[in-house]
Amino acid sequence: MSLNRREFIQIMGMAAAAGMLPGCDNKSSGPSGVTTTSKTPKDVYNIPKYGNVSLLHFTDCHAQLLPIYFREPNVNLGVGPAYGRPPHLVGEKLLQYYGIKPNTLEAHAFTYLNFAEAAKTYGKVGGFSHLRTLVKRLRADHGAERTLLLDGGDTWQGSGTAFWTRGKDMVGACNLLGVDVMTGHWEFTYLDKEVISNVEDFKGDFVCQNVFVNDDAAFDYKFANFEDYNEESQRAFKPYVIKDMGGVRVAVIGQAFPYTPIANPARFIPDWTFGIRDSEMQAMVNEVRNKEKPDVVVVISHNGMDVDLKMASVVSGIDVIFGGHTHDGVPAPSVVKNRGGQTLVTNAGSNGKFLGVMQLDVRNGKVQGFNYKLLPVFSNLLEPDAEMASYIEQVRKPYVNTLREELAVADTLLYRRGNFNGTFDQVICDALREVGGAQVSLSPGFRWGTTILPGQTITMEHVMDQTSITYPETYVREMTGQNIKDILEDVGDNLFNPDPYFQQGGDMVRVGGLDYTIDPKQTIGKRITDMRLDDGTRIEADKTYTVAGWATVGSKAPGKPVWEIVAEYLRDEKVAKIKKLNTPKIVGMEGNPGIA
Repeated sequence: MSLNRREFIQIMGMAAAAGMLPGCDNKSSGPSGVTTTSKTPKDVYNIPKYGNVSLLHFTDCHAQLLPIYFREPNVNLGVGPAYGRPPHLVGEKLLQYYGIKPNTLEAHAFTYLNFAEAAKTYGKVGGFSHLRTLVKRLRADHGAERTLLLDGGDTWQGSGTAFWTRGKDMVGACNLLGVDVMTGHWEFTYLDKEVISNVEDFKGDFVCQNVFVNDDAAFDYKFANFEDYNEESQRAFKPYVIKDMGGVRVAVIGQAFPYTPIANPARFIPDWTFGIRDSEMQAMVNEVRNKEKPDVVVVISHNGMDVDLKMASVVSGIDVIFGGHTHDGVPAPSVVKNRGGQTLVTNAGSNGKFLGVMQLDVRNGKVQGFNYKLLPVFSNLLEPDAEMASYIEQVRKPYVNTLREELAVADTLLYRRGNFNGTFDQVICDALREVGGAQVSLSPGFRWGTTILPGQTITMEHVMDQTSITYPETYVREMTGQNIKDILEDVGDNLFNPDPYFQQGGDMVRVGGLDYTIDPKQTIGKRITDMRLDDGTRIEADKTYTVAGWATVGSKAPGKPVWEIVAEYLRDEKVAKIKKLNTPKIVGMEGNPGIA
């Protein structure tokens, strides 16, 4: 089903008349004092002016230049202190928490509910030409000199064109979009020289207070002439930047993903060290406040929301943390108390689907009040910006024939996001097993990757959206049952450790040909039980099994890139069916609002 913008608005108008959409005056009070207002579609982007500073924020777009579909999770479990609090709410529980009416445009944007049918009505989300239209409109409405555009990172990776251009396509797109400040994560999965080149080409400020040159490399640092490198502090990039916004001084401090050399190959960036470094963050906030005398201090972070919430509780002096990494579309900020007062913590979803708008009332050198709205970017409601559309067409032109290759037809909704498995993850796992002749397959729990509707043609572009990384090589190797359990236990602890500082983000490793039981509340070594092959055979600790996988973080794997494996499998299948979804049995989570 394809609608133009006028037809879409007409349909939404009829839906509103039928009571399927709330009127413009239907307001409900959110949990943190933010009023959320559901509106008819033509009014979605009318944000009344408030205060004197507007901070726009997107994150984790994963190089999606064109509009896409993206399904939110139906499983996003919170354990320990994270139980029952944002972002660990899904479906109806999320709607209830934020006072969002069901069967509305907002409900579709923020939840998985009735996704396939609702997507046919509401259309695709994101797209940089549509995002640019929205950004330009907000800057015009709120005053360009009082508006700042922040990018939380994971911008240069996630598509075929980003992989083939080494992120250059996204640098150009962000320059045209007008990004003022950004930080990074997957940006660091290119070679270090490519990272430096991209930062030099980026017209905004790339800030990371927690990325240092290690001592061994500092003696003869190969990027010593890079203008943002500070030899005295050994910081590889600028830690912060000051922006004068119509007389209001705003400090923006960068917090790159702290576990980059652990979660991704350190071999690409051997000279840089990362880390949460909350003591360094506190020292940086103190330095900035004392030296620069800002009216507002914000952090643009790629920690993940649970880590941001903990950091906000122990580091004082930050007014707002604009968070990313965990891809959580959170309608209202969390207000975190600390010894210095309070910090607002936000997270703005992924894939270009949302644009956060934080309006601050800044007087007498401090924030007096705020208004926040996380806007869903529906491409049917926003005219594409012609200049950006032309740029996107040109940058894609050398690759478009490859991207448009038709591989198969989706028999069901294919998505990735969710703690334990997604249907497109299962396709990847099935392809690894089938092509590799393996008993079991393992695939990383990446949270990026676009959604495909039932009956939609799967193209090579869709496959690249799911697999485009700089270490895509596959393997088939022998593992013992204990090896497999150890992998599941390690990833499970990363996901469900009650201390956020021991979480690295992402979801559970996806499995093919294997079922198991998991108790997320247990400790490492005790979460995973009753592992069995698809035929019911119990996995034995000392027995050997053939395992296929990809994305090895250590040494390079020997096999083909995973997209070649998946494409080969889909060409043979012609119709992508989920024969069996290898989702574990989850125990101990009854009543958890993070699972539906």
